[in-house]
Amino acid sequence: MFKVEAIIQPHRLQEVQDALTGIGVEALTISEVRGHGRQRGHTEVYRGQEYEISYVPKMKVEVVARDSEIDPIVKAILEAARTGRIGDGKIFICPVGQAIRIRNGQINEAAL
Repeated sequence: MFKVEAIIQPHRLQEVQDALTGIGVEALTISEVRGHGRQRGHTEVYRGQEYEISYVPKMKVEVVARDSEIDPIVKAILEAARTGRIGDGKIFICPVGQAIRIRNGQINEAAL
């Protein structure tokens, strides 16, 4: 089992959700997050004053899946989230040691 974490632009969330649903992903977690990459934020002008925005709003999409499902999930996220501009985000893939469904105690892949 692996956990796929994707940090994406907020306006691409619906496309990513649709792509994941289209390949059969049934469960995912979405969080609003803030951060910055190499661009280190940006400046904006509001009522004539210039402000530095250090942490840019992003969305984090998390999916835990079987080993065989990882490549299609990553491909779907890449295609749906990519705009070709700076700040498109990142995907992290981490091994999951164990998963337990709280409701009935199922363990590992049965819990997915």
